[in-house]
Amino acid sequence: MERHAAVVRLRPEKEAEYRALHAAAWPGVLDALKRANIGNYSIFLRDGVLFSYLEYTGDDYAADTAAIATDPTTQRWWALTDPCQQPLDTAADGELWAGAEEIFHLD
Repeated sequence: MERHAAVVRLRPEKEAEYRALHAAAWPGVLDALKRANIGNYSIFLRDGVLFSYLEYTGDDYAADTAAIATDPTTQRWWALTDPCQQPLDTAADGELWAGAEEIFHLD
């Protein structure tokens, strides 16, 4: 199992919309995540920064996440959620959610 975390800013004027979307997350989006071997997925908010954490149990994270990106339901979901987010200044070009380095873990 791999742990992955990432961060992105939440646009303040979009917070209510973002919260409402995730309060009623679409079943098709959740199914795409499960098919991609992603579980124990959470998004946290603090001081305008979204922090996501997930656990991956597959064998090819890049391929599984690429499959999510081709899912039509997920693409429609992202069309609603992406405008709510703003990359950190340190994000790579084209990167919305910036990966976070794990520096400590306790089992």
